[in-house]
Formats: sequence, structure tokens, C-alpha cells
Amino acid sequence: MTPHPTALQITDDKRLAITWSDGPTLLYRVKALRDACPCASCREKHGPKPPKDPFALPLLSEGQLQPLKLEGMRPVGNYAYSIAFSDGHDTGIFTFEVLRALGEDPATA
Repeated sequence: MTPHPTALQITDDKRLAITWSDGPTLLYRVKALRDACPCASCREKHGPKPPKDPFALPLLSEGQLQPLKLEGMRPVGNYAYSIAFSDGHDTGIFTFEVLRALGEDPATA
């Protein structure tokens, strides 16, 4: 049986801590979660990129200018969480398997 989260909390240093049903508590950096977002638009952004104009500057939204935070997590069935980030992104569905793989052991994090 796949381990599942039994507790979620934000640590003092603003990381997500997930306690898993088989015992360990793993830590998650918000930026690492955002960078690993599995939604279709994020996967597309991480794929091959066309050549860019070397003189063009990216435009950032107000949300992208602020420190990235978790705004909320919502269960999706019995297998995943949808995570809302402070930059307005909330379409990624993080399966328990993906979350488990992204976690860091507090002893080494």
C-alpha cells in the first residue's frame, strides 16, 4: 500500500512538513514544489524552449515579485493534493508518490 500523508504543517523556516503513514516526516521547500509542478503548462515550460530574443526582458506579475509561499493544499481523491502558490498558480496535482519523492529528510535538509 502506498504511504499517505497523515499531517501537514508549515515549519518556522516556511517549509512544508509532511508526516507519512509509514513514519517519516519529510520537508519540502516551496520553490522546489513550484518548480516540480506536474501540470501540463509547467511541463511544457520545462521542455525544449525556442530561441529567445537576447534583448527581451521577461515581464513578471506582482505575485512573482513577492517571496513564494504556499497558499493552500486541497486533497484530490485519496491519491494527491492540489497546491496553491502565492504566484497564483494552482493547477498542479501532486500525487502522493511525487510528493514522497520530492521530500527531504530533516537530518540532511
